[in-house]
Amino acid sequence: MKKNSFKGAAVSVVIALIAVLALLAGWAYFSGRSVSVDAPQILGRPEPGAPVPEAVGVGTGSETGVGPSGTPQPDESAAPRPGSYEAYGAEKISRAVRGQVVLFFRAGWCPTCRALDADIRAHLQEIPSNLTILDVDYDNSAPLKRKYGITYQHTFVQVDAQGNLLKKWSGSPTLTALVAEVK
Repeated sequence: MKKNSFKGAAVSVVIALIAVLALLAGWAYFSGRSVSVDAPQILGRPEPGAPVPEAVGVGTGSETGVGPSGTPQPDESAAPRPGSYEAYGAEKISRAVRGQVVLFFRAGWCPTCRALDADIRAHLQEIPSNLTILDVDYDNSAPLKRKYGITYQHTFVQVDAQGNLLKKWSGSPTLTALVAEVK
């Protein structure tokens, strides 16, 4: 009988030790991660009611000089302006007359959307000059989702100047992959 009680005590000790180690591992994992209350800023989205910048990144300033008569003249020495990545606006669809327009249906809670958003922002200079990428808030764009048949986030729609669908795809993980899909 003494042997069985020793065995039972040893099993209890081992189970308690495993439980303590699991708790310590969980604490170590979660204590190393910071949680911010300001999630919209982390996700690249402005606070509700905050002004949304017209364009994200580069190429939004003036790259012109002034001619002899005071009229703006293009600066011939300036490098070609990169394309843009900016918040969706219905009026921006008409830019497809001069180049390509792609709608990026992005959700702030979607990890692959956040990764691509970060990659685009890190490579703004590499957006082709004739490409406009419009960031569409997946969670607040029901009419657009219906129009283009969008059923899940991280979906792209290339449109013409009238807003007609030219191409639809999902899952481009990088700016390079997104650009490769554009017609």
